[in-house]
Amino acid sequence: MIRIIFPLLLGIATLFSIAAQAQSGVRLVDNAPDSYTVVAGDTLWGISGRFLQQPWRWPEVWRLNRDQIRNPHLIYPGQVILLDRSGPWLSIGRRIDGSREVRLQPQIYSEALDTAVPSIPLQIIEPFLSRPLVVDGPRLEGSATIVATETSRVLTGSGDTVFAKDVGDSADVWHIYRPARPLEDPLTRETLAWEAAYLGTARVTERGTPATLEIVSAVEEIGVGDLMLPSERPAVFSYVPHAPAQALEGRIISIHRGVSETGRLNVVALNLGERDGIERGHVLALFRNRGSAEFNGEDGKESFQLPEKRYGTAFVFRVFERVAYALVMDADGHVTLADAVRRP
Repeated sequence: MIRIIFPLLLGIATLFSIAAQAQSGVRLVDNAPDSYTVVAGDTLWGISGRFLQQPWRWPEVWRLNRDQIRNPHLIYPGQVILLDRSGPWLSIGRRIDGSREVRLQPQIYSEALDTAVPSIPLQIIEPFLSRPLVVDGPRLEGSATIVATETSRVLTGSGDTVFAKDVGDSADVWHIYRPARPLEDPLTRETLAWEAAYLGTARVTERGTPATLEIVSAVEEIGVGDLMLPSERPAVFSYVPHAPAQALEGRIISIHRGVSETGRLNVVALNLGERDGIERGHVLALFRNRGSAEFNGEDGKESFQLPEKRYGTAFVFRVFERVAYALVMDADGHVTLADAVRRP
């Protein structure tokens, strides 16, 4: 009997421990609703914010496994999100009718993946999902190169013809770019990669050496020596926000459009990448460097390094070997170059 009772008590204690952990760490917003019906235009972050004070902690109350967190595709317009305050827990339900209790029902959804609710506003990050953005050594070596233009024009644009070498057979559409500036670590000054300047898109019209391409679109003038990479098909971005499993220490190394300060819902580059364990969906806390101060007192001049201030969060949406791009989701004040990012 003891052999039966002891494992049973241990199992019950474990369940209470899990529930207690969720209760102790996750806080609901004031007047959190009992349920919410998803509508077109919602994001995972926004839906979470209707229930939780820290939206990025949604996976803790969803009880998702790691594969679901990385690529959930589980939330669609019309579904009902239910709040169980005893955990708290969030789950997907279906409202039977207006007079009856909401119940959970097993369901099969046949919607196309592109109708899934994204994690963060896609209209902001969409240009960053398919364009080269970052070019490291292997990508530079694997790029095609424009070697000539039709009628020897110095610069070309939409509708013009160009000729390029090293155009493989794997893609018909190519992004045209040039490495614009190095992405440097703000502390060591080491060049981590090169941020690519997107110039336009070209389509192969005739294969050969060199290949013939027609410029389909151009945001800047294109010329001999510019580089090309195969166009990447944009993927549905539906990663659930979650904290990294390990401690991380990084810095903001670049702000989109080359400015030195930015704010909420703007894109920043970090000196952390795949080699550091960063993955899409990671949420990082932002810390402001307050600098140092000098105090002239009775004992003479004293210097003090002021403590950093945690002031916001950023959501990682694209990762390369040594750098990553993140969208600033919350910020109390300006986001500045060299600000620190860490596991929240």
